[in-house]
Amino acid sequence: MPPLHQLHVFNALHSSPRARLESSAQLGEGLAVALWNNRDDTRDYQAPSHHTLSCYIADGTGTYRRQRPADKGAPGKLCIMPAGHESNWVIDGSIRLAHLYISEERFALGCLRLLDREPRQMQLHEAIFIDAPQQALRFRQLIDLGWDEPGERLLASSLAHAIVDHAVLGQVGLRQGLRLKGGLAPHQRRQLTDYIEAHLDQPLALADLAQRCNLSEYHFARMFRESFGLPPHQYLLARRLELACRLLRQGDLPLGQVALLCGFASASHFSNRFRQALGATPGAYRAAFA
Repeated sequence: MPPLHQLHVFNALHSSPRARLESSAQLGEGLAVALWNNRDDTRDYQAPSHHTLSCYIADGTGTYRRQRPADKGAPGKLCIMPAGHESNWVIDGSIRLAHLYISEERFALGCLRLLDREPRQMQLHEAIFIDAPQQALRFRQLIDLGWDEPGERLLASSLAHAIVDHAVLGQVGLRQGLRLKGGLAPHQRRQLTDYIEAHLDQPLALADLAQRCNLSEYHFARMFRESFGLPPHQYLLARRLELACRLLRQGDLPLGQVALLCGFASASHFSNRFRQALGATPGAYRAAFA
């Protein structure tokens, strides 16, 4: 995930003299969050490169899209703004809202893990002012956490993942009229994911994965990215870190053993990679969920 000031929706709000940023945080793994206040404003979002889930925390009853003035917001309402969308907003009165920013790579991982579909086949449906009480509750829990405190930021990351998973399962559908070109065949993709999951504790070189598809490393890497939405090494790291998080939450295995079970060469290598992705050490992550 790029720095917050490089995210289109964040920057569009931050550039307004009427909007006030209460707090924000990078949650790691392609997720970032921000809490805003705004009043009597207009904002335009033009083709952002990231997805945004928005939850109205308070007020917002005078907020509407310029093209649909009859539809108004309210506390607890959710809006879904996919990457590449365009929208123009009018804020008549005051509003307090939370934003969850999601990278295309994090969305791709959700499509693969939860739907077993190629990310390029799927799209996040744009929606405004939907009722989703469970999602709204998660957003309220999210903003109650202290994002500057490492342990609470980890809990916030877990809530953010739950929000994204819910959106992928409920608001994602097939792209209409899509004709796929290139990429791996469905049976190759499925074979690869099964193989990777079964061998996360072992060294997995690009050459080994390419050989399973009878492709050169160059063509395999290109076709993998077409089908998976991210490069092989990034996908593999994400799967290893997800397994590590599960092991850390569910048991008390020594960190060295967790590292080996997840395919990291050493505990120090595991700790460095984990901290880069989640902003905390494995030990701190385990303590936060204890």
